[in-house]
Amino acid sequence: MFAQVATFAAARALGLPPAVSGKVSYRRHQRMRARDGVVLMTDHYATTAPGAGTVLIRTPYGRGGPVTLLGRIIAERGLHAVIQSCRGTYGSGGRFEPMLHEREDGIDTIDWLRRQPWYNGRLAMFGSSYQGFTQWAAAPYAGDELRAMVLVCTASSARDSTYAGESFSLDTVLTWAELLAAEGQPFLSRQAELKRGQPKLLRGLATTPLDTADTVAVGAAVPFFQEWLREVEPGAAYWADRVFDDSIPEVRAPVAMITGWYDIFLPAQLRDYAALRKAGADPLLTIGPWTHGSPGLLTAWMRDGLTFLCESMGDRPPRSGGVRLHVANAGWREVPSWPPPGRPAEVVLRPDGGLGAQARAGEPSSFFYDPADPTPSVGGAVLAANKAGRMDNRDVEAREDVLVFTGAELEEHVDVVGEVAATIYTGGEPEHFDVFVRLCDVDPRGRSWNVCDGLVRVVPGRFPTDADGVTRVEVPMYPTAYRFRAGHRLRVQVSGGAHPRWARNPGTGEPLGSAVSMQAGRRWVFHDESHPSAVRFMVAAD
Repeated sequence: MFAQVATFAAARALGLPPAVSGKVSYRRHQRMRARDGVVLMTDHYATTAPGAGTVLIRTPYGRGGPVTLLGRIIAERGLHAVIQSCRGTYGSGGRFEPMLHEREDGIDTIDWLRRQPWYNGRLAMFGSSYQGFTQWAAAPYAGDELRAMVLVCTASSARDSTYAGESFSLDTVLTWAELLAAEGQPFLSRQAELKRGQPKLLRGLATTPLDTADTVAVGAAVPFFQEWLREVEPGAAYWADRVFDDSIPEVRAPVAMITGWYDIFLPAQLRDYAALRKAGADPLLTIGPWTHGSPGLLTAWMRDGLTFLCESMGDRPPRSGGVRLHVANAGWREVPSWPPPGRPAEVVLRPDGGLGAQARAGEPSSFFYDPADPTPSVGGAVLAANKAGRMDNRDVEAREDVLVFTGAELEEHVDVVGEVAATIYTGGEPEHFDVFVRLCDVDPRGRSWNVCDGLVRVVPGRFPTDADGVTRVEVPMYPTAYRFRAGHRLRVQVSGGAHPRWARNPGTGEPLGSAVSMQAGRRWVFHDESHPSAVRFMVAAD
């Protein structure tokens, strides 16, 4: 009775599609044996509804607590729910090695489903974050049985998000390692650690060398964290069995994607969307004002995701195509595809600290970057919800290692919707450095709210350098959908890092994990007619 009341209350609060007639039962702790003999613990929430398809969720985050509620909610909507713990987690055998075994284990699980008397050959996959990796790993091998995928804040490849801009996403990776390590802790001790502000994690984020940060944060070396510090090259063989983007064109099932403007996987998920479109698919895409852990994201995931599943697994043809975007300060908007149509525009950095349509003659601006006192990160796309999203940037903009360029008050609204990028002309020391660029919205009270940003790590030879030693650095930034209101001003920040969101650049070229020496230096940003440093974006069509 309690379970029924809980699912009814959750369904009503989240606006879920209605339940269907049929009895719900469950069988927990089933032992599914993978091809190498490893046992994967699996729960089945069954329905007696006629013609019931099956929804598969493979997860490293456990099968208890709220997940039991999810299983019942799915079953009450006339679908079998199968929830399985990834190997090495929550009773499943073997060792958890992120992404490595998800393809074979996913294929073996689908084969196990085919041998169950209640399985009718209609399969869907559902989940967020790591649960999305498990979907992409197995989806190409499910054939025509796969009727739907719901992919929430996830991507087919974690490699590029781990090394965003070819730096290292320290905050996200170490926070995730700490989260996984904490899952076995007693509830009360975990809550006490969170209430204290996770001091061990904070110390780990500040630690050098980085290959000791996991020990500081969780009390022991974390194998995958150590491996990710070593396997940094884009073509490293290590990642070959851990990324699944090469098989995206083989997926023929209807796909729904849900993500947020400040999600850690947003650029990668949009690349997956583009790959599906190129292969002839027509996925649904929703991008809201969310971070990776936003309550609003959970609501959209449950409401829109379950609606999509029910439609796809029923007799009606599922919805396909279309993009639904939340434009900050303007509300929701529907467009045919991503990126939407618009006109290109840019703001050019000026010597007087302003922004304009054209460059002006003048001396370059400069800042002194010291990796021993790295420029801090504020908000943006990080894993922890309490540190992510839009925040007032005035404190960081007051630092001497941050350059700030601010435009005039806008006379009318400007809707920036689409891809954003920067070109920064720079010189100085040392030759190993990072370039961080952030676009902000300055309101009439002077508060500076981050809209989107990007960072790239520069090593000798990666970007072109002219005879005067000026390097042209291209910085891909997060896409956005944002209305800059009349009376507000655009602002661009340029600095040498955003720590701990990205690992600090020691300036020495030493290996990522073992670097201990720190080389500070002055960096110049050029913004004259020959070196027009600028941020480019798309203004939405009327």
